[in-house]
Amino acid sequence: MIVRHDPIEDLMPAMTMEFLVSPGDVAVIKPGQRIRARLIPSANDDWRLESIWPDDAASEAAVTARAQALRQETMIRGKNAYREVGEAIPDFALYDQDARVVQSTRFRGKQIMLNFIFTRCPVATMCPAATAKMMQTQRLAREAGVTNLELVSITLDPDYDTPGVLKEYAQQRGIDTSNFSFLTGPEAAIKDLLVQFGVIAESDGDLIKHTLATLLIDADGRIAHRTDGSVWEPKEFVAKMKK
Repeated sequence: MIVRHDPIEDLMPAMTMEFLVSPGDVAVIKPGQRIRARLIPSANDDWRLESIWPDDAASEAAVTARAQALRQETMIRGKNAYREVGEAIPDFALYDQDARVVQSTRFRGKQIMLNFIFTRCPVATMCPAATAKMMQTQRLAREAGVTNLELVSITLDPDYDTPGVLKEYAQQRGIDTSNFSFLTGPEAAIKDLLVQFGVIAESDGDLIKHTLATLLIDADGRIAHRTDGSVWEPKEFVAKMKK
């Protein structure tokens, strides 16, 4: 990727130069877009950009404002922060795998199937299995004629799972993202969503020990069904969507 960058203190002046980037970032970043990134030197004197995020003032303001409101809401709810079945989901604003800002209100009028994963998860029965089941549910719902479904996976690891990383994750698995969004954003916002959705996560180096929860949210934005753990069947969720 050719980037015109600002001065880098004690390293180089402002200039235009070529950087190595991941395939996911190539697919996400658009010509003329302002970005922020982490600069990584390589053994061959090449320079690599990682942790690439869009640096658009309007988008950043929208995500930050919603994160702050979510933080306040979690504190006000206190012990009642956990959202029970029948309650409305919290409003949020995060970035999707195409680096677009996604407001939760965008899904109103649609059924949402939502879970939390992280792309580096090494346990086959956890995140990889959860993603596979979401993909199966997507296919079964389409075959059953469910047309108002959106699938949403929110990362547990926003420091690593940038939009480009999520893009590559979806591409490598051949996931149809026409109604399947992978979301990331400020760590504080993710933590508040975990609290409000009742998911426990604890970092241990690159590994995140966490619980699993899969939720079905109705067209009015209320939690209609929830299952915890990895033992659930896609066809059961599809059956509930048809009601």
